[in-house]
Amino acid sequence: MKDFADKVAVITGAGSGIGRALALDLAGRGARLALSDVNADGVAATAASCLAAGAKVEHQVLDVSDREAFGTYAEQVVDGQGRVDLVVNNAGVTMTGPVLALELDEIEWIMSINFWGVVHGTKAFLPHMVNARSGHVVNISSIFGMIAVPGQAAYNASKFAVRGFTEALRQEMQNARTNVSVSCVHPGGIKTNIARGGRFAAGVDGKATSDLFDRIARTTPEVAAATILRGVEKDSARIFVGPDAFAIDGMQRVLGSAYQGIVRRVASRG
Repeated sequence: MKDFADKVAVITGAGSGIGRALALDLAGRGARLALSDVNADGVAATAASCLAAGAKVEHQVLDVSDREAFGTYAEQVVDGQGRVDLVVNNAGVTMTGPVLALELDEIEWIMSINFWGVVHGTKAFLPHMVNARSGHVVNISSIFGMIAVPGQAAYNASKFAVRGFTEALRQEMQNARTNVSVSCVHPGGIKTNIARGGRFAAGVDGKATSDLFDRIARTTPEVAAATILRGVEKDSARIFVGPDAFAIDGMQRVLGSAYQGIVRRVASRG
């Protein structure tokens, strides 16, 4: 996909952060947008900004963990737009806390959004792309989908799962010669409210955790969006966002599992 003009782009989690930045970037490139978010005010504000930029846009409140709702939404988008060219499964949340402190329903909650939301979005739109023999699926993982970090076991699990699912899907699409491409995105620290709006296990200082994330996050959502779309244009299998993402990926490539010792010591000082 070298040109986004008049392409139909579906973005979940478009109410803020990377999702909003992607919507605005694509609006400036002439794409037709189908935006969703669980936050009604957020997605409406994004849609209004895209309309002001001259884009054709529709928006809807959507809980990506709801399989039936996602399926209905996908049919509405395809029926209304006639096709879908780009799907960005971006909606995501955080859940911070050690495994011993995490409740099972807390782990289920993050998996239902971060992993199952990606699965629902992929399964809902992929058949339409395969039938049209055209399209690109972009699933947002994390640099924490490449390395594990103490206190992030649930988040790690969801993002490792997204990575495995997406990389297998890309190979399947290539083997079947569908002409549908698939990319997995691994952002580092992005200046969004994802940490501050996340959940924390009992005993975890949420404010301190969020403050730390805010201090180390260096990449803006706008830079992240431009990097992701550049990766789509290049048909990259993996799209790393931010210098910290490249550095962390390089570390685990060089050190293998020995990276865990470094991460553990850094985390223990955190």
